[in-house]
Amino acid sequence: MDLTTHFLPEGRLLHTEENRRLCATAEGLSRAMETGIILEGTALLCDENHSLKVSVGPFTGYIPRQDTALGIAEGTTRDIAILSRVGKPVSFTVEALEGEDGHLVPRLSRKRAQGRALAYFLSHWVPGQIVPATVTHLEPFGAFVDIGCGVPSMIGVERLSVSRIAHPADRLQEGQEIFAAVLALDLQQGRVVLTHRELLGTWEENAALFRPGMTVPGYTRGIKDYGTFVELTPNLSGLAESKDGVKEGERVSVYIKSILPDRMKLKLLIIDTLPPLEGPEPLHYFLTEGILDRWQYAPEGCRKSGGETVFKE
Repeated sequence: MDLTTHFLPEGRLLHTEENRRLCATAEGLSRAMETGIILEGTALLCDENHSLKVSVGPFTGYIPRQDTALGIAEGTTRDIAILSRVGKPVSFTVEALEGEDGHLVPRLSRKRAQGRALAYFLSHWVPGQIVPATVTHLEPFGAFVDIGCGVPSMIGVERLSVSRIAHPADRLQEGQEIFAAVLALDLQQGRVVLTHRELLGTWEENAALFRPGMTVPGYTRGIKDYGTFVELTPNLSGLAESKDGVKEGERVSVYIKSILPDRMKLKLLIIDTLPPLEGPEPLHYFLTEGILDRWQYAPEGCRKSGGETVFKE
């Protein structure tokens, strides 16, 4: 059985037919225990010993504290990693089918599922590989994501997009399903390092979405003495003439005066401020699968160099 398809961010197996079928009966859970297949349930509560009670079909299983996450037993992972799972999906393997007052009580291990997933990532993934992830937590310095079975990674704020943002919340929100690219594999530390901006397109790809004469929405990302930078997409910004009353981070409408590929520039004119949207704009990915060798933001022959990422083993 190919178990690699089960190394997905938590929540993506929960409602699949196979997960529901195996969790529905004692026979299904017994088969999952024998094969080592990874399943998902919902964490109902965290008890006073920091063990998790988990809804598994018609049963209530439990994950002992030491098996709730990689690093908990060693003290390298804080208990917030356990507490924050309450009410959310958790991945696990079935370790034993125990009985209590005549009821079946599955003993589960999230740590084992994570260990198996991380071992697979470190041995099979390569730099440049595009992988799915789910945003779990946002900090000023970056976005923490689940790359599979609750295994954490972090994308630095500077690698979320070409356009600079004040906080990852300007680009992402918790629970959002995204794609990322493997920047490096740290075998010694057991970490997968990710990047994101390369999947949001080059300057040329983003500029092709617009034409001079169009009026489109955008976000102000920097106000300078010589003008205001306005983001049209996460990887495309232009310079507009300053307009009184416009603040940084506001949503605005802009008129596109000209697009200059040889200088990688857009000349804009701010028309009006717009009401804010609830949450960040939906992301448009130009790439969602495959393996990147190299990514260059600037068009060939452009006078400006732009950003570049070389993915190396």
